[in-house]
Amino acid sequence: MPLASVALVALGVPAAPAVAVPEHRHALAPDGAGIGLRLLDIPAARADDPRARVYVIDHVKPGTTISRRVEVSNDSTERQQIELYAGAATIEGNTFTVTEGRGGNDLSDWVSLGAASLDLAPGERAPVEVDIEVPRTAPKGERYGAIWAQVSSESPRGGNVTQVHRVGIRLYLDVGPGGEPPSDFRIDEVAAEPGLGEYPVVTARVTNTGGRALDMTGTLTLTKESIRAGPFKVTNGVTIPPGQSGQVRIEVNQSLPAGVWAVRLDLASGVVQRTADGRITLPVTARTALDSSTPAWLIYSLGGLVALAAVVVCTVWYVARRRSQTVPADDPQAASELFRQPV
Repeated sequence: MPLASVALVALGVPAAPAVAVPEHRHALAPDGAGIGLRLLDIPAARADDPRARVYVIDHVKPGTTISRRVEVSNDSTERQQIELYAGAATIEGNTFTVTEGRGGNDLSDWVSLGAASLDLAPGERAPVEVDIEVPRTAPKGERYGAIWAQVSSESPRGGNVTQVHRVGIRLYLDVGPGGEPPSDFRIDEVAAEPGLGEYPVVTARVTNTGGRALDMTGTLTLTKESIRAGPFKVTNGVTIPPGQSGQVRIEVNQSLPAGVWAVRLDLASGVVQRTADGRITLPVTARTALDSSTPAWLIYSLGGLVALAAVVVCTVWYVARRRSQTVPADDPQAASELFRQPV
């Protein structure tokens, strides 16, 4: 689900200069064309932050009202009735996860839009004011949400099914006194493993050591003697909350000669960049542990063999024990001692 961004500036304090943001995000409209949502400007203080051009990255004090502008466009060939609203979001399993419907958390409740809906002709665009009023009693912490532009239509096949198409703007808003918490991370455990296809995957465990959520991007470069491969881009979108870890994955999507390769991994979240170096051996050795790709019949067969072996071992032990307790028939004293043992 494509997400654009809106950036926010404080009101009631000297406003930071704003710069234009050309990025445009689209959602598929019912006629197969698109509706778009565009961030019109961001604070100049974040102009060098590539992440701020994609997501909301802001820190405010309780009691502050902040405002920004977005632009909604109808890029389809038909007139569209476009709904606008705010919704909640969370970070689950290192994924920025949006909820269905409207509202859902305190950040979405703080958002007010200059229009609840727009009726746009083909090719028409319209700006919309976005205000976020943070209560004076708002507790400290980072919150996540989204602003949505949505079009709905009945299914062309009829029935009671309604098709919904929407494009959103991620909101990352940190609330608290003082300055913005720093962003930082550490790269751990760089390794290689077999991929789903013919190419290997290089993985790295990243730990968020700062106070803001991270959205990881980056590249991988491999070198072996005079051969250089890459850069290969991070292939999974990972969002890591403060104090937690996540795994970054980079698919090496080309055939490479076997041998030991030097690894250089350059990762970033916004303006924070970190580098890790290491070595991997190609081709990657196949996993020895059974995983979800192992056929079920093989798992059950191995389990049955293990159980049968356990039965055989127990039987041999029991027979050997009984034989050790058997006494000659002409030794009555030994027989008498045997019968005294508790059953």
